[in-house]
Order: sequence, then structure tokens, then C-alpha cells
Amino acid sequence: MEAKDVDIKEKDMYESSGTGDAETDSQIEVLRAAGIGLGENDPTEPVLTLRMWSLAIVFCIVVSGLNTLYTLRTPSITISASVVLLLAHPLGRIWEKIVPDWNEHVLIYIMSNLSVYVRLGADVLTEQEMFYGYKAGWGFQIMITLATFLFGFCLAGLFRAIVVVPRNLIWPGVLSVTALTTTLHNVSQGEVQASFNTWKMSRYAFFTIAGTVSFCWYWFPDFIFPALSTFNFPCWIAPKNKVVNQLFGMTSGMGLLPITFDWSQISYVGSPLLIPSWAILNVFVSLVFWIWIVAVACYYTNVWNTGYLPFQSSKVFDNTGSTYSASKIVNAASGYKLDVQKYLDYSPIYMPIVYGLNMMGLSFATLSALLVWVSLEHRHVMADAARRIPWVIKESFSRQYQGPPEDETGAPEVPIWWYLIGCVLALFMAIFAVEYWDAELRWYGVLLACVVALVFYPPLALVYATSNLKINIDIFCRIVAGFVFPGKVLANIWFFDIGYISTIKGLYFAQDMKLAYYCHIPQRQLFLVQCVGMVMGTLSSLGVLNWALNHIPGVCTSAASNGFSCPYSTTHFNTSLIWGAIGPRRYFSNQIGYSALLYFFIIGAVLPIPVHFLSRRYPNSLWKKVHIPLFLGGLNYLPPATGMNYGSWAVVGLTFGWLIRKRAFSWWAKYNFVLSSALDSSVGVAGVLIFFDRVFHRRE
Repeated sequence: MEAKDVDIKEKDMYESSGTGDAETDSQIEVLRAAGIGLGENDPTEPVLTLRMWSLAIVFCIVVSGLNTLYTLRTPSITISASVVLLLAHPLGRIWEKIVPDWNEHVLIYIMSNLSVYVRLGADVLTEQEMFYGYKAGWGFQIMITLATFLFGFCLAGLFRAIVVVPRNLIWPGVLSVTALTTTLHNVSQGEVQASFNTWKMSRYAFFTIAGTVSFCWYWFPDFIFPALSTFNFPCWIAPKNKVVNQLFGMTSGMGLLPITFDWSQISYVGSPLLIPSWAILNVFVSLVFWIWIVAVACYYTNVWNTGYLPFQSSKVFDNTGSTYSASKIVNAASGYKLDVQKYLDYSPIYMPIVYGLNMMGLSFATLSALLVWVSLEHRHVMADAARRIPWVIKESFSRQYQGPPEDETGAPEVPIWWYLIGCVLALFMAIFAVEYWDAELRWYGVLLACVVALVFYPPLALVYATSNLKINIDIFCRIVAGFVFPGKVLANIWFFDIGYISTIKGLYFAQDMKLAYYCHIPQRQLFLVQCVGMVMGTLSSLGVLNWALNHIPGVCTSAASNGFSCPYSTTHFNTSLIWGAIGPRRYFSNQIGYSALLYFFIIGAVLPIPVHFLSRRYPNSLWKKVHIPLFLGGLNYLPPATGMNYGSWAVVGLTFGWLIRKRAFSWWAKYNFVLSSALDSSVGVAGVLIFFDRVFHRRE
């Protein structure tokens, strides 16, 4: 299905922080730049065709398996759905020679997009099996994975009226998809050229050239000359100077000179070409203030003994400066519970300053800031939605109910009771899984985790819908589980999985719903495609995961072949060790002084209040651009991301999103989103080829 005409008249929310300020360019121009609003809609066009199902299922299975495999590897590779969108086009054209020409390209993308986030659940399963030694088997894996998938899907459906339907929530992450789709299908290219007075080169030609150059170039920083990836010349000049390496180091240092020629490093937290400049500015100011000023000051004054540790690392340490050995205090012999005496005899946990400040302190502040922010900025929308819930439920169960039409196709919406049934099924599978396989998380823990997801999903979705940036609530889930299930690490990781990972999956499902809305794909057909994708992606992911954990030599260790050291599961393991085994009570009461981090809850609750009133008092000032949840929670990839990743991301994003957009808007509107797709897809394809080339040569 190609991107079709959408009647949108509100002002440009792409360059506002969601507060409604008017900008020079209207929102319609931004959406047309992404290929939305071009061409005519054909309501009779079929989408659930044999070609769509065949290509979508094959891509979903293959990419789900590969992404699960790559999540175990350092450096990790993600085959993005943009790669699928690109590869599906020639295969669909070949099929076109055999069967009639049906346009269902976006549905193939949507089903394959599920493959990007099956890896989230795979990380937790890997943590349980490889770090804690509990092998529950296929039955548990299928039930718990499908449960989190389905609950996230239902979150998106239940809150659809709030986070998907409103026209001022444009979901910037889908703009490159619509741009690439219209480019590949040559939708109204003449109209595009007439709209934007810039280069005569078509979008298709630009995409082809940019993608080819990017594909060829990526072999240099990733394979031929890796120094281009982290162009850290100060450390080359003084490789043994401790201070120089601390300041400019790209792995465990501060990354104060963010120079890289590697798109995968720049886009580590997402393509900066898709993110509004106001959002990038909030995150960059956060990087400068919290990491390059506050964290540096704490590090060199040895706060919490961090001066003896790396400035940044995903690992936690003991009192000798060595990596913390969890097996000394919790293992299968102890029933995965903390051996208090062994813990006292061994060591408390010490965190690097960036890990403690960002993953703990700023995460605390973000939680309270989110709740205060949404109550100040979106209380009327939330209140109206809450008042409509009884009526919507009652009407959706009516036999005559068809729902209001989604668009001019007249296609009815998905009844809310479909999602309610899905919630019940998800709860049943999750409760059955944790109770039958004795994963320590009792039935009431599942219900509590679902309540946490319901509370935080709307504000997280509103932030993501306007900025294309995710904010973590994982620490809150860990702390709650630590209080309710003290000393039980398995309960902690599955509370985190249901309460947080389900929420993140819900964000992706909502983003795909917005894409379908732009492309006028009937919502009930989208519902079916997403359900099939959940099942196919789960089975593929679990099949590859079980194979990898049982056949890759040294998997999840530093001695693993081909870098399969499980970096994300290692980070999750460190966190669950702190909050699950040791627990928040013992952790905040030790002699190190981490209890000071609890004051960040107050900081987060207070900061949105003055910003809200200042932005209302001075509507044309910079206060309208200040977004406290992003300022506090926008660095959620740090660690394992570094200052170099965020710094280069901000430089590129502001160059395109502010400088070029302001001075050459026609060029930006015609090529920006296409360029993002070209870079993402070409690097994804090149990364896969390089990976298999390395594997092949190592075997030789």
C-alpha cells in the first residue's frame, strides 16, 4: 500500500515540542516532504494478498532470527525494517510478472518491523539462562514472549485515540518509511519536483546514489580501516596519557571530541535526520550538563569512589575494582536468592559515575517528571479519554457497532473489545508461565507490572510520538519488584519484562498504526497482520536463540567466538543483580552513599512546573522548546552508548534539522527523509555482508 493523501491542517508540530506553537512551515509541508499527501487513494485496492503474506512472513521469520542472533554480538547489528522495505520491492516486482499488480508494500514492512523488537525479549531470556542458569524450556519461552508481545499490542490499541489518531502527533519515525515507499513506487514525482524548487534530480536517483555511496563507504570504517569509526586522534597522539584517554576516550571515556565517519555510530540512538531539532537540543544540553559537567565533576572529586573505576561502563565492580562476580552471592544452589553472609563477606556493588548518574539518578527524575509533565501539558486530553472509556466499551459490544470510519475509505475501526480480549489472553499466558514454571514472579506481580505499564504508557507514547525518542522506566520496574520480591532475581527480570518491555513494544505497535493511518490501510486488516507477525516473529526468534545459546562456543563470555558476548543481557544482568538480588533497601542503605540518588525523584517532580508556567507566560520564547522529560531521560542509551555517539548524533541532527532546513528548506523537504532511508538501509545490508564475511574467513 502506498502513502496516500491525508488532510492535515494543524501547524507544524514537527518543529514544536508538542505545545502548539506555530512555526513558519506548516505541518502539511513536512508530511508532504515525507511522501504523505501525494497521489490519490484507492479504497478498492486489495492489501491482504498472497504476495503480501508470502513476502511478509518470509522476511519476518528471517529478520527476526538474524536480529536475535545479532543481539548476542558485540558490536551488535540491527537489520532495520527499512532494509526489508528496500529488499521487498524488487522481490515484489519479480512476483508482479507472475501475478497481478497489487500494492501492499507497507504491510510487508509492518509485519517485518516486528522482527526489530523480538530481540528485547530475547535479551531477558538470555540473561535468565546464561547468567542465572535457569533453563525453563520452550513452553515458558513461547508463553512469556507472546504475552509481552500481546500486552504491548493491546496497550497501543486501547490508547489509540490518544496517541495515534490525533493529527498533531505525527510520529517522526515513520516519515522515512513513507518517503522511501513513495520513492520506490514513483508516486507523483512530478508533483514533488513542482512542490520543491531545488535540484532536478529525482528522489529515486538521489536514493540510489546515496545508498550506493553509503554501502561502499561503510566497508572502510567497519572492515578496512576501523579507526574511521572512532576517529579519536588525541588518544592516538598520547595513547598512554590517563587524562587524555579519560576525556576523549570513545569506549570508557567522556567522548568530548565526537568525530566519526561511521553512520552506525551516528545513528546508534536512531537516525538524527528524523528527529526534530528541538528534541535534539534538549538531549544535547542534557549530555553537556549531566555527563560532561556534573559527571566529570563527580568523577574527579571521587564521589562514591568512582575515581577508581572507568568513567563509563556497562559493568559494575567490587571493592577491588574488578568486575563484580555475581556467582559469589547468588546462584542455582541458593535458589537464585541472595546469600546475605556471602554478600557481606564479598563486597557491595560499585557503579561507574555515568552508570550511576544516568541509569539511576536521571531515571528516577524522569519517572516523576513524566507524571507531572503529562498532568500539566495533557491533562485535558487524558481526562476526556477517561470519561469516554465506559461509552466506548459499551458501544463496541453493540451488535450494530461498526466504529467511526478511519478515513475516506469508510473502513471501520477495530472494536475495543478485541483489544480487551487480547489483554485477558496476555494476562493468562503471563500468569500461567510464571506460576507453572516457578519463575518467582507470582500472579499478583504480573498484575502489578501491567498496572505500571498502563500508567506510564500514555506519557511515554506522547513523547515518542512528537520526538521519536524513547524514555526508560525500567529502573522503576526494577525497584518496585525489588521491594515486592526482595532477593528474587528471576521475579525482578520478569517484572521488568512485563512492565517495561511490553510498554516499549506498545510504542512500536502504535507507530505502525500511525503508518497505516497515513497510508489508509484498513485497521482491521492491520490488526490481522500484526497478530500473525507476533506469532511468526516469536517462533523464529526463539528458534535462533536456543540454537545460538547451545551451539556458539563461549557464548555470553568475553572469550566468545565472533564477539557473541551478549552485551545487552550483560547490562540487564547487572541491573537485576542490584535490584533483584541485593534489593533497593540494602542498596540504598550501604556506606557508599547511593541514597543521595533518591533526591532525583524530587528534582524530576519540580522541574516541569516552572518550565510549564514560563512557557505559558512567554509563548514566543525558548521556554516553549524546553522538554523536561527529554532533558532528564533522553540519554537512556548511555551506557553502552557513549558521549561520542550522542555528540555526533546531535551535530548531524542539528545540521540537517535546523541549519539546512532553515537555509535550504526545499532541498531538505525533498531529500532529507530519503537520505535517512538510504543511509539506514545501505549500512544495514553492508553490515550483514561484513559480518558473514568475517565469520567465513575466521572459519578458514
